[in-house]
Amino acid sequence: MQPGQLLRFRNRTWISLPSDDPNLLLLQPLGGSEEEITGVYLPLQLPNQRIEPDTFPLPALQHLGNFVTARWLFEAARLSFRQVAGPFRCMGKLSFRPRSYQMVPLVLALQQETTRLLLADDVGIGKTVEALMILKELLERGEIRRFAVVCPPHLCEQWQSELADKIDIHAPIVRSGTAAALDRTLPHEVSSIFAHLTAQVISIDYIKGDRRRELFLHDCPEFVIVDEAHTCARPAGATSPSQQQRFHLLHDLAADPRRHMLLLTATPHSGKNDEFQSLLGLLKPEFERFPIDSLSETQRRQLARHFIQRKRENILRWAGEDTAFPRRESSERAYTLSEAYRRVFDDTLAFARKLVAEPTGDARQRMRHWAALALLRGVMSSPAAGEDMLRRRLDKALAELDAETVAAAGRNILDQAPQDPDEAPAEWLDLAGIDHEDVQDLAALLANVSALRHESHDAKAATALKMLRTWVAEGFMPIVFCRFIATARYLGEWLRTQLPKDVQVEVLTSETPDEQRREAITALDRHPKRLLVATDCLSEGINLQHSFTAVLHYDLPWNPNRLEQREGRVDRFGQDAPVVRSAVLWGSDNLIDATVLKILIQKVREIQRTTGVSLPLAEDHQGIMDAVLDKVLFQAKDDTSGRQMALFEEEFVTRQLEEAKERALRLRSIFAHSSVSQEDIEAQLEEVDEAIGDVGSVERFTLGALAHLGADAQPKGRGYVFSPVNLPPGLRYFFQDKEQQVQVSFASPTPKGFRYLGRNHRFTEALCRFMLSVAMDPHPDFPSIARAAVIRTTSVSRRTVLVLLRIRAVARERGGSQRQSVAEEMILWAQEQGETPRLLAHAEAKRLLLEAQPSGNLSAEFQQKSLQSALDLLPDWQELFLDAARARADHLVEAHARYRALAGGRQYETVSPILPPDVLGVYVLLPG
Repeated sequence: MQPGQLLRFRNRTWISLPSDDPNLLLLQPLGGSEEEITGVYLPLQLPNQRIEPDTFPLPALQHLGNFVTARWLFEAARLSFRQVAGPFRCMGKLSFRPRSYQMVPLVLALQQETTRLLLADDVGIGKTVEALMILKELLERGEIRRFAVVCPPHLCEQWQSELADKIDIHAPIVRSGTAAALDRTLPHEVSSIFAHLTAQVISIDYIKGDRRRELFLHDCPEFVIVDEAHTCARPAGATSPSQQQRFHLLHDLAADPRRHMLLLTATPHSGKNDEFQSLLGLLKPEFERFPIDSLSETQRRQLARHFIQRKRENILRWAGEDTAFPRRESSERAYTLSEAYRRVFDDTLAFARKLVAEPTGDARQRMRHWAALALLRGVMSSPAAGEDMLRRRLDKALAELDAETVAAAGRNILDQAPQDPDEAPAEWLDLAGIDHEDVQDLAALLANVSALRHESHDAKAATALKMLRTWVAEGFMPIVFCRFIATARYLGEWLRTQLPKDVQVEVLTSETPDEQRREAITALDRHPKRLLVATDCLSEGINLQHSFTAVLHYDLPWNPNRLEQREGRVDRFGQDAPVVRSAVLWGSDNLIDATVLKILIQKVREIQRTTGVSLPLAEDHQGIMDAVLDKVLFQAKDDTSGRQMALFEEEFVTRQLEEAKERALRLRSIFAHSSVSQEDIEAQLEEVDEAIGDVGSVERFTLGALAHLGADAQPKGRGYVFSPVNLPPGLRYFFQDKEQQVQVSFASPTPKGFRYLGRNHRFTEALCRFMLSVAMDPHPDFPSIARAAVIRTTSVSRRTVLVLLRIRAVARERGGSQRQSVAEEMILWAQEQGETPRLLAHAEAKRLLLEAQPSGNLSAEFQQKSLQSALDLLPDWQELFLDAARARADHLVEAHARYRALAGGRQYETVSPILPPDVLGVYVLLPG
């Protein structure tokens, strides 16, 4: 049986599909979904269930109907196609229409025999979408059968949702709370859940340990996506992979050169070349030895094939296409400490300086520096954070920490020191080697900090409240990011008492389990006025653009990239609001904030604004962060803007930032996206749109079909609202019984409160199948869909016959694989009749189908006579139909040739049409 052939089996018409086993015949019902694909094992075929060639029935006089409904037949047919007649196989299986810039990583992936890419696009551009397209393309091509998404635990549900919503793949989550239940579903002969599941989302913290890592490596799928890959870099100075469990896992996965891997991160370079190169080495081992600061042209070209990073400015109008990002309004809001808080700050600073007064150069001294910083930041974050930190230290018996214990603990912590001082644990104060004589000073500090828990003393909280009240009143929904858990709780409790009662306030910290965080955000989303107070547990990877529109940095982070990560939760593709706001809260007389803001963050943001590059800043002891720390701890108390500060900026920070800028620009020169033809990608997308329908086709068809079935949709904002009550039960099933009004939108990003209807939405699929079914087999309970019609119209000057043709073709790869796939496509064939008949181009025929309007009434007898004359010509036109099908096959050959020039690296493909094409409809247009 030839793939694409129509067959009759069990009183139903099927399409044969390619099969790797000659004894297994794969069949898909004509007009059916992929879920209905059936396998017939030919050696066991029953004698009374013969499989025979079938033909598609031609339109007849009984199919006469309203010409307008022919549009719904045409759109239903092409929107139901899942096997795309074009080089990019995934396009028919996506629930969204990708932007042209999002196709670039797919092109780069297809240029490689084994896909290895580091996707490092800016926060919010769409790395997840890009990864899903690559995944779906490799699945459709048969190059992979199984895959795993490996991500931080708090992103598991988000990935599970994205896979289901965007490419209709339902992947179980594998982590501590689900593994036991999944293991109970295993067949006896299967070694592990990793071998059993074809699709899986795995918490990296669940499999990074030695025992589970070895099991996963043994049963790992062919394709692995790693999200937040920067957290898996090997720490600077490490000499073996085992010094970082996450890196050890990825290192071993990458050791198999046949494994496809995608690494996703918005911050690939932390400022340390060693760590960045450890990620590059996962793509190709030799990349780890490349001199990043002095690449040769050959090395640059080699890296460019595996590494892509784009700023938002690069793609705002890529290929002439507008990309919907909100406009960000950023500001800085200063506050002045109260007298009481000022005295506490001075006392804390004095104590911190005492901690580091005697430099020893050993691990203990290094920890004292960070402990002093942690104490200062805690006290200046909030009275609650300072009180929590000081009380915990006083509760610990100093006698339990002798010098040897402290030194050992110090060495252990320093071996695993985080890059980012924003991530330095507050518990370092507990290990700083505070002497017994310091206890009295700590007790006094604790008493003074505790006394600050009063509204009049906390000018920082009062300033934040004023700003948040304004934002909420103007319709913004803010997230307030805090550095410390205690600060988040303290601020959340106070805001609940100060904001209007109709504003729902929620507090989420790292102490809240991942599942409860997700549930809390979902519950908060139901309130029209809402505010979220959170720690940085929500600052990376989480998509919050549908729920929030503003970010307040309550605690100033020391790493400018942290600001971008936080703001990227709301300022990203898919944000429906045209404007988002962000504000940095800082103390104008707070030495820490003044130093960090004025000499670091403002300078970095200015460089980013003028050059369009993010600065990867190192935070080791030789970098800017250490210099800022020294500045805070050792400069004179009253010198926040004098000569020493100016010299510090000029002589050190400016030089360090300039070096970081040059490093970032050198990295930018590696990127390969500029070598990908924008015009070629856009041309490919336009051909796909024509073959399977674009967003406008989905909207046009759905609204027309709903109206045809008595469920008129009325415009509402950027969407529509309709009642599903009058829909047939099989379509009403997709909406809950209690839903009297359903709000839908075809726009992306989707407006708040609307559900998105794309071509692969299950309701859209069911609506297409229903309309096709009614057209082929009319039912008295439902309005008919015309397979034939006759109208008089001013759109033509001569009698014109319009024929809807459905063609199938088999695409076959040359070379060893000989993989085959069946592609479907609609052709609009039209002939203008007369003494010299003229064939119309597809675009002209489509215009007639979609735009021609009846201009007068015709008797039923006249319609039947005119239609019969057209039906009598169908046998004579068969050769013309075959020519049209062959021409489309030739066109696909040309498209594959253009694709080969674009993507390269894949074997050339041949296309053979399945003849004859199916005649879905015949329509006669008479001059009006």
